[in-house]
Amino acid sequence: MSGRAARPIDGANPSRRRCLASLIGAPGLLLAPLPARAGGQLEEPLADSVRTALSSAIANSAPPVPTFASTPARLAYLRWLSAMSDRLYSRKKDFTERLDFLGTVWYESRRAGLDTSLVLGLIQVESAFRKFAVSSVGARGYMQVMPFWTRVIGDGDAGKLFHMQTNLRFGCVILRHYLDRERGDLFMALGRYNGSRGKSPYPNAVFGAQKRWAHAA
Repeated sequence: MSGRAARPIDGANPSRRRCLASLIGAPGLLLAPLPARAGGQLEEPLADSVRTALSSAIANSAPPVPTFASTPARLAYLRWLSAMSDRLYSRKKDFTERLDFLGTVWYESRRAGLDTSLVLGLIQVESAFRKFAVSSVGARGYMQVMPFWTRVIGDGDAGKLFHMQTNLRFGCVILRHYLDRERGDLFMALGRYNGSRGKSPYPNAVFGAQKRWAHAA
């Protein structure tokens, strides 16, 4: 996957920036500090077809630029971005960095067919929104991806897991893979993501954190 920086979600379009700026209010909900959890996914044998599909999903390096079927859909996204920006302010003070991160989470979660609030909850639990977090077992970045995944379905460069879009792409693709393996059972998929399949503390922590990021359309 390309290591280039993801493009800011509002780009350089002045009218779009003004529209978004008008939606962003003063800093709102503050998040209480939470310890990062080790993202100890276990390396398991993959069928060739699964490995190929996952590698293809990772390799597509399209920038996280959303497209919308209608003006209402675009406005709904901007309202979501405004609300999430308020909630994330305590963790990411820089406006551009915050929007870039949220836009990429939105893009990558939807690309993988995942609930965006779930992915934000997982990031909160895994890394407390720290880009360069490293767990005791070596998991890296926002979604605490284990380095072996870059060898199994990537180009082998584990350093890229500290690149925002790369880390979010890997994390979302891996969680989608686990969800498919568990036939849609999110509780079991989250346990597998954390290396604690069948145990409740980690999935319950993610579900609890997800509530902070829920947003009515």
